[in-house]
Amino acid sequence: MRRVSVTGRLFLVVMLLAFAFPFLPLLVASFSFRWHWPALLPTQWLWDARETTPFPVGWDYLFSPISGLGPAFLNTVVIGVVTALLAVVLSLPAARVLARYTFRGKGVVEFFLLVPVIVPQIAVGMGMLLLFMRIGIARTYVGIILAHLVPAIPYAVRILTSVFQNLDPRYEEQARTLGSGWLSTFRRIVLPMVLPGVTTAFLFSFLISANIFLLTFLISGGRLQTLPTMLFSHIESGAPLDATTAGLVLIVSVPGLVFLMISDWLTGDHAALGRTSFGSRSKKERP
Repeated sequence: MRRVSVTGRLFLVVMLLAFAFPFLPLLVASFSFRWHWPALLPTQWLWDARETTPFPVGWDYLFSPISGLGPAFLNTVVIGVVTALLAVVLSLPAARVLARYTFRGKGVVEFFLLVPVIVPQIAVGMGMLLLFMRIGIARTYVGIILAHLVPAIPYAVRILTSVFQNLDPRYEEQARTLGSGWLSTFRRIVLPMVLPGVTTAFLFSFLISANIFLLTFLISGGRLQTLPTMLFSHIESGAPLDATTAGLVLIVSVPGLVFLMISDWLTGDHAALGRTSFGSRSKKERP
């Protein structure tokens, strides 16, 4: 294994600092009680102000029952996971058809798949709100998940289309020739080969859902709190960046970072080791 050069290490350090730079002021602000310009550091920290403050602030407030952080975090994760699962399930057959077949109107289908990304989200949201109000699913989890699918599916389809374009169809043809059914072929041949792409599509769909504010606010009417809507309510008050808002911003970043690490674990060395061990077992079991 080649060692990283000094220039490479310096580049990695610069990239790490560039990633961490926006979070460092937020981390300091989340533990501050008074931090006014031009002071470089807070003049009073949270733990120094706990005895003199009659109400919880900062992390004390966020982790108290009155903040509503628990339900908002749970709503964000549940809606994001369900949206990502549905986006992947719906995008898999569509991506396979777009990658493997040529048909009349294919360009039109690809264009309309990009419309939700190109058109302003407020226009899409208002149209869905009018429709959902008439069919009775506005202000429900079903309505919010369907709204989140609109911007999530185009990204999932694009990712999975690229995956199927790079997948040799002869593997499927050989399996079908040997008597494997379409479900068995998909489960044993296709799915293991496209799993990294499926994981990436799931990750992107979850991140899109977890960071949507406008569609969630319009469809829920402000009655269902997620982390983005909760953060907006704190910013909307017009108060300066306090410890509570800074801590909430950091918490909003948690689901994306966690799912990024899970995706890296599933598509990285651990997945490669799993495929290698599976292959070695198959050879041993072969007569």
